[in-house]
Amino acid sequence: MGAGGATSATGEVYNQCQIMDSHPGLDLETGAGIILADHSRVPRVVATQAPDSISYRLDKMCSQHGGDPSREGWSVVGDDRDLSDIFFFITLPPTERFISSDRLRMYVVESKGGAIACMLLALLFLGTWPAVLTLLERRGRLPQHTYLDYSITNLLAAVIIALTFGEIGKSTPDMPNFLTQLSQDNWPSVLFAMAGGVVLSLGNLSTQYAWALVGLSVTEVISSSITVVIGTTLNYFLDDRINRAEILFPGVGCFLIAVCLASAVHSSNAADNKVKLQNLASEHKGVEVSFFYSHFIYLVYGILSRNTKFLFGIPLQLATRDLEVSTFSEKVGSDDVENGSVSSAKAKVGTAEFLVQLEKRRSIKVFGKSTFIGLAMTFFAGVCFSLFSPAFNLATNDQWHTLKDGVPHLAIYTAFFYFSVSCFVLAIILNVTFLYYPVLNLPKTSFKAYLNDWNGRGWALLAGLLCGFGNGLQFMGGQAAGYAAADAVQALPLVSTFWGILLFGEYRKSSRRTYILLVSMLSMFIVAVGVLMASSGHRKT
Repeated sequence: MGAGGATSATGEVYNQCQIMDSHPGLDLETGAGIILADHSRVPRVVATQAPDSISYRLDKMCSQHGGDPSREGWSVVGDDRDLSDIFFFITLPPTERFISSDRLRMYVVESKGGAIACMLLALLFLGTWPAVLTLLERRGRLPQHTYLDYSITNLLAAVIIALTFGEIGKSTPDMPNFLTQLSQDNWPSVLFAMAGGVVLSLGNLSTQYAWALVGLSVTEVISSSITVVIGTTLNYFLDDRINRAEILFPGVGCFLIAVCLASAVHSSNAADNKVKLQNLASEHKGVEVSFFYSHFIYLVYGILSRNTKFLFGIPLQLATRDLEVSTFSEKVGSDDVENGSVSSAKAKVGTAEFLVQLEKRRSIKVFGKSTFIGLAMTFFAGVCFSLFSPAFNLATNDQWHTLKDGVPHLAIYTAFFYFSVSCFVLAIILNVTFLYYPVLNLPKTSFKAYLNDWNGRGWALLAGLLCGFGNGLQFMGGQAAGYAAADAVQALPLVSTFWGILLFGEYRKSSRRTYILLVSMLSMFIVAVGVLMASSGHRKT
């Protein structure tokens, strides 16, 4: 802000000449302090006793920032002039400058462009960390160990954001810095932030198991669709409809269309896999094959249906125990991304043999698991994800007026810190419990075993940082453009599908119909993201 003008809440610029033309009776002098009038009330003008240099300030702003209009040295002008539409400069002694142009304040994203940049980065980060955790599970690392590592750096990201962005500049009464707010009486907002962290932790924990049972792409698509439908609608009304409904809700509709296309992609890909198995069986028709090779064919059918527990009356674990996939003819020497090593006898991605190799290696065994379990976890995660953003919205904007008069709203960075602390505490409690009482027939482990497990720890720590900074960027963008528009990051299946194809070979060697549906799904996700971002408004502060 230069010395020649002031900016209103609507972005209109007023300079001294314009003010003097509209109010020629005012004697204004240029100074370093800036006071913004409040349109909702008619403030009184108070003047100094300086006989030759009358400087004006607003009575309401004075009391808000700790000043006392009745103190010695100030007197009220006889006629209460209506200055509610004026934005002007004041000249005050240095000790009386409540808002100074040379004072650096806490960094807050205010522009629409900055908000969109935050949301795009958040989309990249939040779409990448699920692929990292999926990679570790497919390499055989226990999910309890992975999630404990992830939780540590997820909290660390919030602390870094709070101590950097939240501590830039000097604290002011209307916008206190992070450390200042820790000692304020703002517990209602703190509890909203912590509630958001609890539901996010539950949702993330559920999806970690659902990725193995249902698949990365399908899990992300279903959970994101529920988040958009419920969470975006709640945020729209909590934000006092600052997003344009005529754009926002068609964007939600685009999301739902993309979800339908994603379901079609999954069904088409499953059908392609069945055709591959039928062709494989036809190639060996009339040829004597081993007992376990026959079981292999049925095993992969079991993977597709996810409801097979016995084959020919034999438990699946027994049927796969002696299966030697190294005898299959289709091999290739290549870098094994999932194993983190080079293999000279690795089945080609997209083949039935590859699925069996994966099952023998991964930590969460999916053979014989019911589809209902994975889908139930996915829908539960979607409901959790749809609630954490509205809870954070309430924490930072206090739409329900739970704070006492004079207590400032929680800054984004303070709210994010409390949000991450509750997320971390719940994750530690649940995963330490799962070490000794595992779910889904995972092996029992211990805290000592976790501390000694360095296989993939770096990737797990990276995933926590990606998720932490991704959530922080989402909230920073949502504070400026509206949390309903910020929910555009729920298009993260767009990113997760990309990583699924690149890292895990999803949809490899599929039919033309599957590829057409896949491109249509990704295109619709791109449209949905663009429409939701176009609906963003600008929050009035």
